[in-house]
Amino acid sequence: MKKALSVALACSMALSLVACGGGSKPTEAPTTATAGDTTTEAAADTTAADSAAAPEAGAEVANKDKPLVWFNRQPSSSATGQLDMTALNFNKDTYYVGFDANQGAELQGIMVKDYIEKNIDSIDRNGDGIIGYVLAIGDIGHNDSIARTRGIRKALGTAVEKDGNINSDPVGTNADGTATVVQDGSIEVGGKTYVVRELASQEMKNSAGATWDAATAGNAIGTWSSSFGDQIDVVASNNDGMGMSMFNAWSKDNKVPTFGYDANSDAVAAIAEGYGGTISQHADVQAYLTLRVLRNALDGVDIDTGIGTADDAGNVLSSDVYVYKADERSYYALNVAVTAENYTDFTDSTMVYAPVSNQLDEAAHATKNVWLNIYNSADNFLGSTYQPLLQKYDKLLNLKVDYIGGDGQTESNITNRLGNPSQYDAFAINMVKTDNAASYTSLLEQ
Repeated sequence: MKKALSVALACSMALSLVACGGGSKPTEAPTTATAGDTTTEAAADTTAADSAAAPEAGAEVANKDKPLVWFNRQPSSSATGQLDMTALNFNKDTYYVGFDANQGAELQGIMVKDYIEKNIDSIDRNGDGIIGYVLAIGDIGHNDSIARTRGIRKALGTAVEKDGNINSDPVGTNADGTATVVQDGSIEVGGKTYVVRELASQEMKNSAGATWDAATAGNAIGTWSSSFGDQIDVVASNNDGMGMSMFNAWSKDNKVPTFGYDANSDAVAAIAEGYGGTISQHADVQAYLTLRVLRNALDGVDIDTGIGTADDAGNVLSSDVYVYKADERSYYALNVAVTAENYTDFTDSTMVYAPVSNQLDEAAHATKNVWLNIYNSADNFLGSTYQPLLQKYDKLLNLKVDYIGGDGQTESNITNRLGNPSQYDAFAINMVKTDNAASYTSLLEQ
């Protein structure tokens, strides 16, 4: 199957993990652990040893002791990427679920570079020997965004180091290649060397403060195209929401390949119309893991149940679609490049992952109540892909989930709606800012 082969290729590249990563900055590569290896087995043993049996019926559990999963945004410093291990160890049933952001970022960069090399005869639109690209940055303080910016710059040779890591700051504009945030890279194809230049990049933040903003990206490409014209040969984006906004506003009509991240259904479909490619972060696996770790904790079973070890319904994940880092208490899904060669395998981004699609018996897994929030109800990936998947898995796992949508700007817009945590059995939290875990745990400690 093409999808499986793509995953295998991704895994063979590099399994360098990120914060969304203990105590690692986005470019550091902690030792990875696949399901079944010694690290994962040790984690499973430890979890089995310190996990109490499920509470007796009617027994009251303090909110601070209830299962908690952070997802999509890993508790960490937005300045350094250092993991917030206090939040990740809030209680014995606390975990993080996300994806291997460094592996995916590297994959995205290589996808763009491969496309340029394969299309070198036509991609230099003005024939000046310079492959110019513009970059839409999601959130300069978000580890996923930082990793993706670094991945593009590393692959294209435009990276400049800062404090031991690739500088991920926006360049503003760089028409003449003299910016200090980046440098000119080069690609040699067929005996000819081409300069690669980041012409412009900026954080896509709207006037209200929301980041990863698609409308802002659509406006930015209008400004950039007016300034640079046919100097722009490639458009790159930290996600598909911004990427598709730029594609629809300008790139499609001007036949400029645009590359995003998330494998949203509209972006995958747009590959047939010239969208260059995207990265699937295995949202189907992430959404399952988000609710599965809660289900296991609520049942008082080994955390690996239905993950690396089959559950009583036969649900199990293979080691080529996720990794677990015991020292970070974090599950990471692996990424797959989606291009013109394989995009038809990814057209439905909300289809549950077949190996974990079996219904649990409610007699053995009683229905439990879960509070879950999405940091921004307008976020394209979380709204159109992640939440629909969660809503399918919650039924399979016998979880009654209340979905709370935030405004993408303030934690209080979300935390104000966690006024009665006692009515819930578990919590799944997607923060606005990765630094703000305490805004939520303080409510559970009351």
